[in-house]
Amino acid sequence: MNKTTFFLFIFLFLQNIASAQFSERSLSSEKWQFKNVKEKKWLAAKVPGTVHLDLMDSNIIPDPFKDENEKKVQWIENEDWEYQTRFSISQKELTKQHIDLVFNGLDTFSEIYLNGKLLTKTDNMFRKWVITVKEFLKEGDNELKVKFKSSVKEGKKLAEKVPFTMPESPRSFVRKAQYQFGWDWGPRLVTAGIWKDVKLEFWSRAKVNNIQVQQHTVTDSLAKISFNMEIFAEEEGEYYVGININKGIHRFNLKKGLNTIAVPYTIKKPKLWQPNGWGKPNLIRTKITLYKYKGGWIIKDSDVRYGLRTVELVQEKDGKGKSFYFKVNGKPLYAKGTNWIPGDSFSPRITKEKYRKLIKDTKDANMNMIRIWGGGIYEDDEFYKACDENGILVWQDFMFAGSFYPADDHFLKNVKEEVKDQARRLQNYPSVALWCGNNEIDEAIVNWGYQKQFKYSKNDSLQVWKDYRKLFHEVIPNTLKENLTPDRNIYWPSSPSIGWGHKESLTEGDSHYWGVWWGEQPFEIYNDKVGRFMSEYGFQGMPSLEAVKSMFSGTPDLKLQNPVVKAHEKHSRGWEIINGYMKRDYKISEDFVKYNYISQLLQARGMKIAIEAHRRAKPYNMGTLYWQLNDCWPVVSWSSIDYLGNWKALHYQMKRSFEQQVILTEEKDGILNFYAVNDGLDRFDDVNIEIRVVNFVGKILADINSAPDGKVLESIIKFDPVEIENLIPEIDKNKTFLQLTLKDGNGKTIAQNIHFFSKPNEMKLTKPNLQVKQISPTEIEISTDVLAKDVYLMGDTHFSDNFFDLLPNTSKKITLPKPLDKVDIMSLWDALRE
Repeated sequence: MNKTTFFLFIFLFLQNIASAQFSERSLSSEKWQFKNVKEKKWLAAKVPGTVHLDLMDSNIIPDPFKDENEKKVQWIENEDWEYQTRFSISQKELTKQHIDLVFNGLDTFSEIYLNGKLLTKTDNMFRKWVITVKEFLKEGDNELKVKFKSSVKEGKKLAEKVPFTMPESPRSFVRKAQYQFGWDWGPRLVTAGIWKDVKLEFWSRAKVNNIQVQQHTVTDSLAKISFNMEIFAEEEGEYYVGININKGIHRFNLKKGLNTIAVPYTIKKPKLWQPNGWGKPNLIRTKITLYKYKGGWIIKDSDVRYGLRTVELVQEKDGKGKSFYFKVNGKPLYAKGTNWIPGDSFSPRITKEKYRKLIKDTKDANMNMIRIWGGGIYEDDEFYKACDENGILVWQDFMFAGSFYPADDHFLKNVKEEVKDQARRLQNYPSVALWCGNNEIDEAIVNWGYQKQFKYSKNDSLQVWKDYRKLFHEVIPNTLKENLTPDRNIYWPSSPSIGWGHKESLTEGDSHYWGVWWGEQPFEIYNDKVGRFMSEYGFQGMPSLEAVKSMFSGTPDLKLQNPVVKAHEKHSRGWEIINGYMKRDYKISEDFVKYNYISQLLQARGMKIAIEAHRRAKPYNMGTLYWQLNDCWPVVSWSSIDYLGNWKALHYQMKRSFEQQVILTEEKDGILNFYAVNDGLDRFDDVNIEIRVVNFVGKILADINSAPDGKVLESIIKFDPVEIENLIPEIDKNKTFLQLTLKDGNGKTIAQNIHFFSKPNEMKLTKPNLQVKQISPTEIEISTDVLAKDVYLMGDTHFSDNFFDLLPNTSKKITLPKPLDKVDIMSLWDALRE
């Protein structure tokens, strides 16, 4: 391109924006109606939405989250529903060469009609449906109708075609969110509806189907990348791609039909996207314009957001098995985080603000990874944007969980398109680190006894394995390979790779350890059951009092035996298991508020023991993701944040347990081991531990200051063990604790911790004189004279810290997002006395 042509290009580029050849128009905001196909009366509907939400808005059904209403709405899943709207098309819009109708999400079995013409049928909630519709549109008024069939009934029809019984039938036959069929933390609410945006796309001459960012080389001085573009050209000829208007212009000869081109781009002195705790998650925006020189047509402006980073999954044989860890930007990362389930049983009402708050909460709790569990949904773009911005890596399951799945030709083709759609949608998010085929299906086939339960023949069992391998070892990874660049295609077939009953589950791959809770083993078993990467483990706790109150439509009756409270525990033995553990470590209180408080402490205690065991085992263990972050309704569950967004005791504990630098203890056979762990990029020289022995009323029994001995803390240090009796002879362990401080050679504090020698119900606590002082409308100070264990601040707000230990004769400042007239306070001493 000569200089004259170049400036002509820029001139036309700027002057012809109004003549862009691509535009789109949302149909979601049109006036939508819905009805049961058996009825004649149309009711107002919202798009995006679900039939349950629309029925609630029309006062046809009660809120399923309230009282015991879930049981009253089960009939909905067996009905067929239809939605319709009318919209106008102008003569100018009809001049475009092409008009596509785009549904980003239909749940699930539907027929789409435009002006009475059947356009297509759908059968996958997770696919994007693009339909050419210009020939069916007319100037003026048009009618769009979507008829939904019952997913339960359609699933049963599909199940009948298989000669043996499939577990969890019929949910495994339908490509929709599996948790809708009920889980041990969620209600059964099988939805239907237009659950994502619907729009019309108008285009002429060419259409950009996909823009993929590919990294080639990245150094401190220069990054070489390319924008791999898929373009459908209506006419062959010369086309141009402009980068950020004047940063680069590239000419291409496109053929009529589908074209794939690579547009090179360089970035000087690039700043890498870093995970939380390592630096800033730097993001880049690049404007890419497709331009047809002849005629001066701007075809499409695209704003592409991405980040430069490298991620590797390292699995190397060693003397104990095989490693499993992530390298990010060339450095081993200790993964600290959680598991994510959908934030609502009705996905369309999860707001951008809720996504951002929950992901910000993970960042604030020092996490760097989140696993999207395979029984939910591929989350909205706002979820991944929030992860990008907060430095949270995403382990992305495909939506298959805890069952067997068919592998007939239609099902496989359907899944292939699903994988293609999701891979292309999520390909440029730097947060997406790994693609995982499924949740617990390998384990289900091997460990859960379905074959015996349903009396499978040998051929039936062989068919299950054949179908499994076809789907998760061939179709999904091959489709990823076809649609992703190598740097964005890390695939893991199943999580976990080996079930928790097998010893190999702790020596290789990722592990879901459920000996605690399901196996009812004591929390201390976590010290022995440490795998290479712990991707699931957990324990239940009650939600906040505010969340419990939200379970009632009227005045809350806060009693454990209240049917409403009992209905919001979905695990069949949940209360029994919680009480069993509570007896071991605390005390079962008859007072509801105290029981709620203790159940949260119990949950936090169990996860603290687990995470400390995992972190002490570094680098043998290189990841710990507890189950689970959030809830989809008000419920007693494994979550650390309840449905209303309140931090439970567990989340406050996770913030402490996931600090970048920690000093940890291990008490075993009268010996204390001390570990200094550093997950950051800084190193600390001449580290040492200061140990203070204190009783519960504040008397210092011993002060042991170790001199720097040249130890350098880069990753982990195990200090020399100490015999407890030699450290503090003849102490009463039930009223004594160790105050630990990790310092560097300059005397700077790196980390602090407290070591208690006994379980909470064995501690000889003294009643603390807790005082609350108002410093400002949004800051208070809590003080105590003696040890105040697990201080619990109560009020309708978020406290900067809560459920914390306050040492004798100390105080702690707490900030609030809003003023409170009153702050109620409780400690473990109050809860254990009756």
